[in-house]
Amino acid sequence: MSATTSDSPERSRVEPRTGEAPRFAQFFDAIVANVSHVLRGKTLQIELAVVALLAEGHLLIEDVPGVGKTSLAKALAASVHCEWSRVQFTPDLLPADVVGVNVYQRSDEAFHFQPGPIFANIVLADEINRASPKTQSALLEAMEERQVTVDGTRYPLERPFMVLATQNPIEQEGTYRLPESQLDRFSLKISIGYPSRKAHLEILDGRGAAVTLTDISPVITQAELLTMIEAASRVHIAEALKHYLVELTEGTRRHGAVELGLSPRATLQLAAASRAHAAARGQNYVSPDDVKAVAVSVLSHRLILRAEQGDRFSQEDVIGELVDSVPIPVRR
Repeated sequence: MSATTSDSPERSRVEPRTGEAPRFAQFFDAIVANVSHVLRGKTLQIELAVVALLAEGHLLIEDVPGVGKTSLAKALAASVHCEWSRVQFTPDLLPADVVGVNVYQRSDEAFHFQPGPIFANIVLADEINRASPKTQSALLEAMEERQVTVDGTRYPLERPFMVLATQNPIEQEGTYRLPESQLDRFSLKISIGYPSRKAHLEILDGRGAAVTLTDISPVITQAELLTMIEAASRVHIAEALKHYLVELTEGTRRHGAVELGLSPRATLQLAAASRAHAAARGQNYVSPDDVKAVAVSVLSHRLILRAEQGDRFSQEDVIGELVDSVPIPVRR
């Protein structure tokens, strides 16, 4: 899944130093293959979604209707034997509908907390930009601190915890733009895109829907997923590569087209995604190729461009330019 071999059916692997690396890669491939039964011809996008899960991050899927945003999210959740929930975001959705509410019970004349759908391991926030900013903000504490606070009482969220959100970038009527603080909490943002001609023909012939979401079975347990998350967090990043990560994020603050550059949170999430990507390739160390493979998905949605530069540059253009221009650390 490197920047140069992500579309190849065979993934070259570096010989690992520990026994856990091949097992990690095996589990990773199993999840990707399972989701690929539902979403045909989108291996790269599926791999990035799994990287977000293993980096203990959150994923925003932005694309036009009908290309499989919800199918990808639901298939990924169904591939792990853990608790997941779906929230259909609408203008009348309230924060209590997401996080939960205290309910008075006459039996003991006391209030009892009724958890909302946020209390799951994987939460699908469908059409997140259709809810009001007040309801969207209910996710901020959960996504950053893995907890929610209701009436002054804090309730922790069980690991693993991931928010998978979808939104349509075209239809803006009746939607609310996600604020920068919300976008910055999504570790990765991806677009699925239209299917290839081959995949499109398979869909027409009915073969693209041969496996439905009801046919998807979990391929790993919750405990195995937590083991993978811990293994990814132990992947080594050399000191020179840490400087490379910092140079990429600091470069956005100096770029002439950028109004607001990247925060330290972006650097941390870039490091976490790079570690997960390296582990998926059977490595126990991060290489520059791992950083390049995830940089655009991790960093671009966090940038704010200058108004006068909007027609000349996109956020993806800026990150791509920096990835190409920042010198790569060379092993001495």
